[in-house]
Amino acid sequence: EAEEPAADSSASEGDAPQGIGRKLRSLRHAAGRTLEQVAGDIGIATSVLSTFERTSQGVTFRVLHDLADYYDTTVSKLSGEEEEDNRAVVRAGEWKFWPETSPGVTVQVLADGRNMMDCHRFVLAPGASSDGAYMHDGEEFVHVLSGQVEIVLDGHEFHDLGPGDSLYFESCRRHAWRNRHDGETILIWINTPPTF
Repeated sequence: EAEEPAADSSASEGDAPQGIGRKLRSLRHAAGRTLEQVAGDIGIATSVLSTFERTSQGVTFRVLHDLADYYDTTVSKLSGEEEEDNRAVVRAGEWKFWPETSPGVTVQVLADGRNMMDCHRFVLAPGASSDGAYMHDGEEFVHVLSGQVEIVLDGHEFHDLGPGDSLYFESCRRHAWRNRHDGETILIWINTPPTF
């Protein structure tokens, strides 16, 4: 396997955008897997995985979920969300953010620490999507604050949601989503237990 040089380790993972990619590279090495093996198992090009491990950029939301699932972890854990101290109050504008790995998708953490729920505020640019369906354990609740989102369950159940609309579903159902609005869409998205 032709490994590319590691990113500069002088920057802390919290400061560098490469943190989640480096964590996945460490998990791959610990599992004794090559880039080619993991990329083949996930169904992506080896070059895409290599770039992601170095830069934390270039994969879709679905692929990020699939990579976390492959290593029996969650995106929340990889992003460091569950390592923080619990704060009962998170003030507006003081949110932590998941690393921006998918174009047009910003995820703000609304509750810190190890909780029974993952509480997030998704900000989706026009056309942003999960780029495919995924599933995991748990239950989900989505509430649209502004814009419009389409959520597809099991490949055939379409839900067009606008401001004020909510949707609850079991996370074991394959689900995909996209911003169908010509402007930004903002959602509150809650998973329980924190399995995403």
